[in-house]
Amino acid sequence: MKCQEMLTAGFERITGALERVLDGLTVEDLNWQPKPDSNSIGWLTWHLTRWQDVQVASFLGKEQLWIKEGWYKKFGRPADTKDHGMGHKPEDLAKFKSPDAAMQFSYHRAVLAQTRDFFRTLSQSDLNKVVEGTHFQPPPTVGMSLIGLLSDGLQHAGQAAYLRGLRQGMGWH
Repeated sequence: MKCQEMLTAGFERITGALERVLDGLTVEDLNWQPKPDSNSIGWLTWHLTRWQDVQVASFLGKEQLWIKEGWYKKFGRPADTKDHGMGHKPEDLAKFKSPDAAMQFSYHRAVLAQTRDFFRTLSQSDLNKVVEGTHFQPPPTVGMSLIGLLSDGLQHAGQAAYLRGLRQGMGWH
């Protein structure tokens, strides 16, 4: 198995998890917070998708789908490339209002398609390129950034599944 196939399979796992988590949820379910300073399922799904969009667009040297395809309008958010959830405070979490599950999943699928396209072009030398302009020291490589992105996505999908269990109890899936 090539690294591109492994990465694709890993990111498709995030999508599969989200598909199960989002299935049948109402907008009220998506926006429910167990406590005022907690993430909602909708916020977690949006954030993991937004961060993947930010990173992959950066690696490709392209505009984020968030802006290019107008997803920000569909989510009722600003046309801001830095609106991705990093650094959100409790009041930002409370203000976030998710659209329906179908819209969340449509945005995620669009980002996954771009991610797959990116993986098809990856070479070993691309994976070893250093990502400049990050706060990490030493700066990570593209490969290590992708592993971090995969890990974060899986964790956030798991957190969303946990929240669904809190909201609906056992047997939701």
